[in-house]
Amino acid sequence: MTYSLDKSQKAIQKAAFEFAKGEFDGDAARESDQKGIFPEVTWSKAAELGFIGIHHPEKYSGGGLGHLEHVLIAEVFTTSDSTLGAAIMLAGLASEWIVQFGTDTQKKMLLPEIYEGRKKTGIALDGIPLGNNDDGVSFKNENSSDHSLITGELKHVINGKDAEIVPVLCYHFEGGRLTDKCSMLLLDGKSPGITMGKEYSLLGLRATGMTSYFLKNVGSNHIHIFTPKDNQLLKIQSAFYLLMAALALGTAQGAFDRAMAHVKDREQFGKKLAGFQVIQHKLARMALQIEQSRCLTYIAANHADSKKVDTKMPVMANLAATKTAVEVSYESIQLLGGYGYTTEYDVERCYRDAKALQILSGHEHELLDQVSAGLIGRLHK
Repeated sequence: MTYSLDKSQKAIQKAAFEFAKGEFDGDAARESDQKGIFPEVTWSKAAELGFIGIHHPEKYSGGGLGHLEHVLIAEVFTTSDSTLGAAIMLAGLASEWIVQFGTDTQKKMLLPEIYEGRKKTGIALDGIPLGNNDDGVSFKNENSSDHSLITGELKHVINGKDAEIVPVLCYHFEGGRLTDKCSMLLLDGKSPGITMGKEYSLLGLRATGMTSYFLKNVGSNHIHIFTPKDNQLLKIQSAFYLLMAALALGTAQGAFDRAMAHVKDREQFGKKLAGFQVIQHKLARMALQIEQSRCLTYIAANHADSKKVDTKMPVMANLAATKTAVEVSYESIQLLGGYGYTTEYDVERCYRDAKALQILSGHEHELLDQVSAGLIGRLHK
């Protein structure tokens, strides 16, 4: 399968570029990175222009378009600035959970607030064990059919400092044994029962940030009980991997563009750095990696838009794009020489954000397990 963009998609791409060009300020981005400040004003403006939730239903104030359009926006934003672009796009990540598992009432109440820039979301990377389990995890739960009171600690919450909507994946135990049932609890990040604990100092994605939560009898909507192989969960995972791939792809392109500008301007031994064959070959290899990752990411997005449940393509795109982002941004630092290691030149920030995206996306071995499972299928004994 090949990819091509239609006029509407090219227009969205151009609009995202013009927005980023006008609103993403380099000094503000470096300050956000250094101090861990979320770009509140820029995020609100992006939401006002419809860049948030563009791939979700119009009836809930989404854009009614597809995953490819979402990928295009994320790529353009992080090409312009990896820190600001990732922070803006990750602030709406929890909407995927609400779209798939929320009731119609919850969708109508919560999704417009996310898409219109009134509420930011986070994601708890920890799972909560519910029921009787013997592993010593310190969570207590009191629940009815549709409501829970949770006490315990969530150690890793993406965007936890600023989030007002935080979905949490829960694993169900019965008789001390883990069952195949899961559920989602939806926390209000500003609930009086939530105390923010440790705020981590991260390598990259510092404008997004990560914190811990201490919960004490925190009320939560008990949205849905499902099994790990439900198509809805697979759709959430696919959307996550596609977003990570797009953010990484843009980060790689941004680093490459900065390196290219430098070698075309910088002179050494009487000629431009770009005139040396070794530099030319390095640039060629970097461009090859980026274009390969772009093809795979766009094709994976097209697969998702075709409504096919494909467990391997988004993961493959994620693996390829995050690896490309790390390697291309590293090579960009080398091309800038000593300048590449200074915060004044943004390629070092591209490298840190790229590595953070790769880590956030999951362990390589686990991702390869998912790809191989999609290729091989179930083996019969």
